[in-house]
Amino acid sequence: MGRIIAIANQKGGVGKTTTAVNLGASLSLAEKKVLIIDMDPQGNATTASGFDKRKENYSIVDIITGKRTWEEAIKETEIKFLKLLPSSKSMLAGEIKLMSEENGELLLNKKLREIKKEFDFTLLDCPPSMGYLTLSSLIAADSVIIPLQSEYFALEGLSDLMTLVKKVREKYNPNLLIEGVLITMHDERTVLSRQVEKEARKFFPAKVFKTVIPRNVRLSEAPSYGKPIILYDIKSRGAQAYLSLAKEMLAK
Repeated sequence: MGRIIAIANQKGGVGKTTTAVNLGASLSLAEKKVLIIDMDPQGNATTASGFDKRKENYSIVDIITGKRTWEEAIKETEIKFLKLLPSSKSMLAGEIKLMSEENGELLLNKKLREIKKEFDFTLLDCPPSMGYLTLSSLIAADSVIIPLQSEYFALEGLSDLMTLVKKVREKYNPNLLIEGVLITMHDERTVLSRQVEKEARKFFPAKVFKTVIPRNVRLSEAPSYGKPIILYDIKSRGAQAYLSLAKEMLAK
């Protein structure tokens, strides 16, 4: 049985898309079948995977509303075992339409059951908000990865997300787990980065991944070339960190 993992944090620029694309690529190197679903109307995971969001006609919204099939919408990537369901211009209007549907927040969960067994991992790259698409993703997910950047105030915004996770458990998805908190953009040379990591491990005992994602130039450059870091520079510290994260997850 495959696993559905939401990658969520209502704050932007914390490494959600970087994690979705590069964790997905790293898991695929272990010959795990991976599907990345770009849940964000901004389409950053689509771009980072080598596709032009402006030219994409279908998205998860078209699947949910029955306009397209999974086979029509899912894209092959450069990496064997890794597939992408891109974002498109239909996402914003589609989100509004879903909000008007009765129990619209449950429709993603229903649709994902159709393909769950086809993939070892389905990664949902959530928008930087607590909106409808993030809610739908948490309802559908088995677990959630929370990227946490090594910056001031990083922990403060997590209380809202944890409140949402609690509400989703109470009302929709009692089995939703915290897969882990992932420290991102970490610079071990600075006191601030070390302090954020220390506080995170204290605040989320046993839930923070051992792997820490460093602040890395090559990791920042890779999306502009439409490539996961393992294709852009597999020897970089960023690539090695995501390969380590994949190994840590598989070891569970």
